[in-house]
Amino acid sequence: MSERESLIRVRGLKNQFGDQVIHEDLDLDVRRGEILGVVGGSGTGKSVLMRSIIGLQTPTAGTIEVFGENTIGREETEATEIRKKWGVLFQGGALFSTLTVAENVQVPLKEFYPKLKPALLDEIAGYKVVMTGLPANAGPKYPSELSGGMKKRAGLARALALDPQLLFLDEPTAGLDPIGAAAFDDLTASLQKTLGLTVFLITHDLDTLHAICDRVAVLADKKVIAVGTIDELLALDHPWIQEYFNGPRGRAATDAQERIAARNHDRDAGAEPASPQAQRR
Repeated sequence: MSERESLIRVRGLKNQFGDQVIHEDLDLDVRRGEILGVVGGSGTGKSVLMRSIIGLQTPTAGTIEVFGENTIGREETEATEIRKKWGVLFQGGALFSTLTVAENVQVPLKEFYPKLKPALLDEIAGYKVVMTGLPANAGPKYPSELSGGMKKRAGLARALALDPQLLFLDEPTAGLDPIGAAAFDDLTASLQKTLGLTVFLITHDLDTLHAICDRVAVLADKKVIAVGTIDELLALDHPWIQEYFNGPRGRAATDAQERIAARNHDRDAGAEPASPQAQRR
């Protein structure tokens, strides 16, 4: 597989529940090493698409290839080998409430490598907890003892337990305050760069799209109607795309990123930073 070849390749995907068709003839490619943001209005099936890719939802029609391998209808042993290569952070973290953070992180390790000794499991879990920015003493705590942001990081630690090449994030910043959301974005970008991850990221957060996504895929009309950089998407005249990216929140996110870029440029150039009033202008 070449450096920029598709790590995920979806063709002609159809998902239907009874008479309700969620996806029809949907195509999508996710390139190795990119952070792909996935957006769309409510009911467009963003999470259904992710669940189809990871095998939790069997499509009505179409093909899905991950790492060059078909993932639909595989034997369990064959599917297991592919599943080892990805990690998933579900909405809200989806932690097991009766397990500690460390025990949650150990769940995929025990599933795929049942012969690992307890001491090694504890060592790996401790490393993953710290890797995601949690304090080392978070390991023995239960999810009920964690803040919302800490739960997301604990879920991310579990998603990274198997050292995956591919990471799925479903609304990772939902429910977080702006500071917490920005910190999680920074963590995602840092881990992606350090670990060489490919990231499939479902989000409504325009700041996240601007800050860390290489490309954005837009779901509408039961399919992916466009994939590209935000600038490329803004050049399209689809009404949902224009309303989403050029609406008040979209313009605010764009302005925020421009201010950040200007501050970074001033800092790198050794110039005095602009005043807060000028930055707001």
